[in-house]
Amino acid sequence: MSKQIVADLSLDLDNQWSYHKTHGDECWKSFPSYLPQLIPHVLKVLAQHQLKITVFVVGQDAAREENQSALREIARQGHEIGNHSFHHEPWLQRYSREQLAQEFQLAEQAIANITQQPLKGFRGPGYSLSADVLELLVNRGYEYDGSTLPTFIGPVARAYYFFKSNLNKQQADDRQNLFGSIRDGCRPIKPYRWQTPQGEILEIPVTTMPMLRAPFHFSYLLYLAQYSETLATLYFRWSLWLCRLFRLGPSLLLHPLDFLGGDEVQGLDFFPAMKVSGEKKRSFVTKMLGIYTASFDVRCMGDRAAWLKQNQPAMRQISTDKIG
Repeated sequence: MSKQIVADLSLDLDNQWSYHKTHGDECWKSFPSYLPQLIPHVLKVLAQHQLKITVFVVGQDAAREENQSALREIARQGHEIGNHSFHHEPWLQRYSREQLAQEFQLAEQAIANITQQPLKGFRGPGYSLSADVLELLVNRGYEYDGSTLPTFIGPVARAYYFFKSNLNKQQADDRQNLFGSIRDGCRPIKPYRWQTPQGEILEIPVTTMPMLRAPFHFSYLLYLAQYSETLATLYFRWSLWLCRLFRLGPSLLLHPLDFLGGDEVQGLDFFPAMKVSGEKKRSFVTKMLGIYTASFDVRCMGDRAAWLKQNQPAMRQISTDKIG
């Protein structure tokens, strides 16, 4: 099968404390971390497919000494490091310009301690995005953003999350835009360029199924696989087939709990598919990555951004006035 269509793969390196924080659990304040346990599993799976991907690192984790050795190993093995904010609060759209500037400065300083790579890309936690964020990215020299998930099911995912949480009113208000709105499903699924008052920046959306706009990144596949691995595999193959039909190079997304099961990390039962063992998850993800790499030329997001700049210079442009 031809692999001429360029695609990408990334990992949002959300830590255990960040999931507790979004869930409203007070235990997050002790910063429980599974990164030293997780990262060797991730690197082993990626090495099996000779993949170099983008890993979006949370600045708070890079600032904590107990995580730094594992994080440095990601960069040492040739993977791109991206910025996933400092505090990992999925409500960046509620930040003032001053708060955003401080958030970026803290994250960049912490991440600089673990890698000498220049930061090219950003993804907001929980797909949080605003015109101010994009303008700040341009001002700080970022080349691309990957914070959009063009799907209609954001409110459904948010309702499920709220049902599984015990949030007070302030916490619920902060999370009112978690996972986006129905109108996010109308955003483009192919890469485009945001126009800000300070200049342009490339947007590489997390890919959803053409036409239906249903998500098919790995956390969703694992949710299906706990009921039927055959169904999950067919769903993935169908999604990739539609991408090839529409000449769309996917931008697919991994999360830490795609590699760790409830038998390996405690207290995250509210996250889907946590009844599946870590070994079974890693086996499934390895299989799906084999299908993905056989279908597309899979690169890190920074390399794909450079490829798009060279090969698709005339792409759609959208004003940040449309972001509200």
